[in-house]
Amino acid sequence: MKSPDTLLDASARKVLRRLVPFLVLCYATSYLNRVNIGFAKLEMLDDLSFSETVFGMGAGLFFVGYFLFEVPSNMLLHRFGANRWIARIMISWGVLSAGFAFVGGAQSFYVLRFLLGIAEAGFYPGVIFYLSYWVPSAYRGRAIAMMMSAIPLSAIVGNPLSGWIMDGMQGVAGLAGWKWMFILEAIPAVLMGVAVLFYLDNSIAAAKWLSQSEKMALEAELVRERATQMRGVEEGASAFKDSRIWLMCLIYFCFVMGQYGLTFWMPTLIRAVGVTGNLKIGALSAIPYIVTLIAMNVLGRSADRHRERRWHLVVPALVGAVGFGLAPIVPGVGLAIVALSLAAAGAISCAPLFWSLPTAFLSGAAAAVGIAVINSVGNLAGFAAPYMIGVITDATGSAEFGMYVIGGGLVLGALAVWATPARMVNR
Repeated sequence: MKSPDTLLDASARKVLRRLVPFLVLCYATSYLNRVNIGFAKLEMLDDLSFSETVFGMGAGLFFVGYFLFEVPSNMLLHRFGANRWIARIMISWGVLSAGFAFVGGAQSFYVLRFLLGIAEAGFYPGVIFYLSYWVPSAYRGRAIAMMMSAIPLSAIVGNPLSGWIMDGMQGVAGLAGWKWMFILEAIPAVLMGVAVLFYLDNSIAAAKWLSQSEKMALEAELVRERATQMRGVEEGASAFKDSRIWLMCLIYFCFVMGQYGLTFWMPTLIRAVGVTGNLKIGALSAIPYIVTLIAMNVLGRSADRHRERRWHLVVPALVGAVGFGLAPIVPGVGLAIVALSLAAAGAISCAPLFWSLPTAFLSGAAAAVGIAVINSVGNLAGFAAPYMIGVITDATGSAEFGMYVIGGGLVLGALAVWATPARMVNR
C-alpha cells in the first residue's frame, strides 16, 4: 500500500499526464488563431487597401475584448462547468476566426478582432482555474510551464503551415490564399472544442480514469489548500494598495509588448530582407521559435536549480532588446534570422519566467487578486504594441523605429526587475 505522500504524488502526475498535453494542444490552437493575422498581413493589406495603422489597431483590439471579458468568462466557466464553457470558447473563436475570410473593410476587421478577443478571453485563465481544481499547488508550476510551451510550438508548426496554405490555396474557388488560411486554421479549434465535451471531466469525482484512493488523496490535499486560502480572503483587497503589484504590472507590460510586437511583425520583417514566397517566409520564421523553445526550458531549469530569479529575467530581456535593435537593420537573411532569434528567445522566454516573481511574495487571496490584476494590465500591451508599430510605420515608412521602441520597453522591464529586491523573489 502506498504512503499518503507517494499516493498524492502518483495521483497528481497521473492528472498531469491526462490533462496537460490535451490542454497544450488546445492552447496552441488558440494562439495560432490569435496571431495568424501576422501572416495574413503579407497579402490582405494590399487586397483590402489597409494602412499599417489600420492593421495595428485591428491586431490590438483583440486584447481590448480579452481584457474586458477575462473575469466574466471565468465566472461563467464556474457556473456552467469547465467542459461546456471551454468547448463554447473554442467553437466560437473557431467560427469567428473563419469569418476573417469575409472581411471587406476596416470596420468589419475591427469588429471581428474585438469579438475574437471576447471569445478567447476566458480560455487561458479558465484553464488555469480549471487546473486549480485538479492539481495541488506544488505541481501547478510545471503544468503552467508546459502550457506556455504552446506559444513557440504553435509558431513552429503554424508559421510554415500558414505560408503553405497561402501559397498552395491561392485562387482556389476564387478566394485569396490568406482567406483560405483563416478558414482552414479555424477548423481544428471547432473540432477540438467538440472533443473537449467528451475528454474533460468537470470534477475529480467524475473522473472514471482515477481510482477511488487517487480521488481521495487529491481532494484531501486540495481541501487543505483551499482552507488556507479562505483564511487569507481579507488579504485580497490589500493587493490593490501594494506598490509591488504595480511594479509587477510594469514589468509584465514591457515583456508582453515585446512578445506581441514580434509575433505580429516577424513575417513582415523577414520579407523586408528579400525573402519571397509565403511558405519560405513561414519556414524561416519557425527558426526563432525553435531557439525560443530551447531557451525557455534551459532558463527555467537554471532559475529553479539556482533559486535565482532576477538575473534569469534581466539577461534574456536585454538579449531580446539587442535582437529588436538589430532585426530591422542587419543585411541578409541569415543575420536577420539570428537577430529575430535573439529577439524571440529573449522576449518570449521572459513570460513564463516572470511569474516566479509575484508568486514568490503573494499568497492566498492576495495572490488571486494580484495575479489577475498583473495579467490583465500586462496583456493590454498586446493592444499598445501593434497599434504603436502600425502608427510609426505609416509615419516613417519603416518598422525600424517601432522595433527600437519595443527593444527600449524590454530594457525598461529589465531595469524594473533589477530594482526588485532579491530577498523578495529569489525563492
